[in-house]
Amino acid sequence: MAIVTLIAGVVSIFAVLLDAFQTIILPRRATGRFRLTRLFYLATWRPWVFVTRWVHHPRQRESSYSYYGPMSLIFLLVLWAVALILGFALIYYALGSPFTDAAQGAGFLSDLYVSGTTIFTLGLGDVTPHTGWARVLAILEAGTGFGFLAVVMGYFPVLYGAFSRREVSISLLDARAGSPPTAAELMRRHAYSGGDAALALLLVEWERWSAELLESHISYPLLCYFRSQHNNQSWISALTAVLDTSALLIAGVEGREARQAQLTFAMARHALVDLAQIFGLAPVANMADRLPPERYRQLYDLLCQSGVSVCRDGHSMERLTEMRALYEGYAQALSDYLRMPLPPWIGEHPHKDNWKAVAKLRARTEATAQPGRPAPTVDAAQAIARLVDDHHDF
Repeated sequence: MAIVTLIAGVVSIFAVLLDAFQTIILPRRATGRFRLTRLFYLATWRPWVFVTRWVHHPRQRESSYSYYGPMSLIFLLVLWAVALILGFALIYYALGSPFTDAAQGAGFLSDLYVSGTTIFTLGLGDVTPHTGWARVLAILEAGTGFGFLAVVMGYFPVLYGAFSRREVSISLLDARAGSPPTAAELMRRHAYSGGDAALALLLVEWERWSAELLESHISYPLLCYFRSQHNNQSWISALTAVLDTSALLIAGVEGREARQAQLTFAMARHALVDLAQIFGLAPVANMADRLPPERYRQLYDLLCQSGVSVCRDGHSMERLTEMRALYEGYAQALSDYLRMPLPPWIGEHPHKDNWKAVAKLRARTEATAQPGRPAPTVDAAQAIARLVDDHHDF
């Protein structure tokens, strides 16, 4: 019995240390089907979703989902600490509870108490070891607890730094592609003189963003559960919108930025597929068509009206369908699992954009520079009021 208890304690400690090393320190994808972190998220995320789905108000429901990421990190650390305490307590118990406890006597409860006070370096001194092995193990456990605390303290800045870098680009995409972002809006807002170069530069930035997303979220998958500041934004919707735009540029739009679109598409799809595999998600086969024929015609009519050079050779829709088949199934799988909706191809509820108000103010400024034309009068208060962001849904 003592041998079994000793083995159970050693296995518990080894499992925690290995899992913490793979989750925090190892800068690559962690492996193993029976890792504590993987089992923890499998056991907690779906019950959280089941409970949250009964919240009827959309904002409150989204807020409930947003609590899971930070709270799961705290509870994961608690799970690691409890497993370490239990592991050392089992080892003490297997050695015959080698402690002098005047309060309740030697036994497993005393071992558990000693393990807890030692790993948190309390050093109360009311229970003392009376064998050499017990002293060695107490020192080893105190060092483990101190090191564990140091690693955890360095863990939070890394996580939130990666989260912040991810969200900056998502926020910048809002003014360029709407909220939620759509391929149609991104193309329309770049249909101006010099817009091709600006769109190509944007795709370069999102190629790098996709690579950073792949690197950080493969190493720290729990970042996938962290949600954006606004209810109508998410990293999945932003990534899908960029993939939609790249696919559209490759399959049905004339322009030199199609080369960069191929590079961005390859990197973004790579990130999407690998992240789906992290959670063991297969691509959704029979998903609802995000771009049926009537919406496809509406999309191309909108692009033509905006001045985008589209290809209407009779096979553009077929090419676009082939491109969509490469990533939409994975995007839908992640969307269903994380409860982050995919964006439409065309905005469902058009709103008055703030960038138009800024453009009107700039037009008035240019008008004042023309000789012989009186400067227009503008109510400053009304102009500022138009710049208030009224389309975000917190």
